[in-house]
Amino acid sequence: MRVCVVGSGAREHALAHVLARSADVVATPGNPGIDGVSAEGHRLVSTPAPPEEVDADLFVVGPEAPLVAGLADRLRARGAAVVGPGAAGAALEGSKAFMKRLAAAAGVPTARFGVFDRLDEAEAFLASLPGPYVVKTDGLAAGKGVLVTADLAEARADARAKLSGAAFGDAGRRIVVEEGLEGPELSLLVLCDGRRALPLPPARDFKRALDGDAGPNTGGMGAYSPVPDANAEVVGEVMARIVEPTLAELGRRRIDYRGVLYAGCMLTAAGPVLIEYNVRFGDPEAEVVLPRLRGDVAGLLHRAATGRLPDACEVADDAAVCVVVASPGYPLAPRLGGAVTGLDEAATVEGVTVFHAGTRRAADGTLRAGGGRVLAVTAVRPSLAAARAAAYEAVGRIRLAGATFRRDIGADAPSEAASR
Repeated sequence: MRVCVVGSGAREHALAHVLARSADVVATPGNPGIDGVSAEGHRLVSTPAPPEEVDADLFVVGPEAPLVAGLADRLRARGAAVVGPGAAGAALEGSKAFMKRLAAAAGVPTARFGVFDRLDEAEAFLASLPGPYVVKTDGLAAGKGVLVTADLAEARADARAKLSGAAFGDAGRRIVVEEGLEGPELSLLVLCDGRRALPLPPARDFKRALDGDAGPNTGGMGAYSPVPDANAEVVGEVMARIVEPTLAELGRRRIDYRGVLYAGCMLTAAGPVLIEYNVRFGDPEAEVVLPRLRGDVAGLLHRAATGRLPDACEVADDAAVCVVVASPGYPLAPRLGGAVTGLDEAATVEGVTVFHAGTRRAADGTLRAGGGRVLAVTAVRPSLAAARAAAYEAVGRIRLAGATFRRDIGADAPSEAASR
């Protein structure tokens, strides 16, 4: 089998890494870490060719923007098998207003919300909420268009900046305002084949830039899996109360959803509540979920794309922890171009794989920071504690002047016995 992975980040590198157990992989545009040969002898190559020009048996679309723009529709129109929803399904991420209204129609538990394009109406709704307050861009904002605050004045200022276009351009000219929820978050990635849904191992990610969940939102600073307080019973509740009603509502609207449905949930005292949907593998969740899947991942994704999803997939008992290494100044004003070294040393730590998130190869052959998030360092070990120790040992061997990373990824994990 030949699989085309669309995208260039650590998520796509992780996809290529596990797909190459059983398939040749071509990534478009890929990144400097992908090219090579897998331990099983399969080739991995990057190409600047657009996905429409790649010959493959299966296409796996990583980022959300191409899905919202209809890439999966165009590929399917020529007969391709695709992991990723068409534009109609991708609207779940492309428009937070659409997602919230569909969830309400499906009876999915979600925070009280309002959709606004006028500042006075948004401010009046904010004033009616008890706090904390959540203000989101309606459109895509690369994971950075969300403010969560207990300060009403800050929420009002953020609504003003978004609606004016000053903060996120056209993506923020309509906003969704929500009542804040309390509880630990949970990321559940679910494979869908148009009829059935199969949950993958749950993960927990860290969106804030600084330790202790301080600082601005980012695209994600790390993740871990499994999640000890999200056992099979919790996953079953998320599927029954959130995912399955959503898929049923999509079906009522004649939307054939094939790909990954990522449910971002809050585990409240009243049970799981939906925060948001993404329509692709999460990043950095993919970097801890995918390495825990055993066997033929390419075959599993092909079955999802062709409407033949199995009832279960094999998951390793091992735990995975991912720590993101970012450019200095990330996320507000990342300074790019710094030399990145020590990757070979980091990879010698047992269980560690270094995924490239935003790197580029300079003309002189050196590896340079080419994005805000530069590397995703993942360790897979028998326990969360061992995986966390290995990931941070590997991070300590990587050199990028002024690099920033969180030092508390996985430190909040409850007792692992809860998930066994």
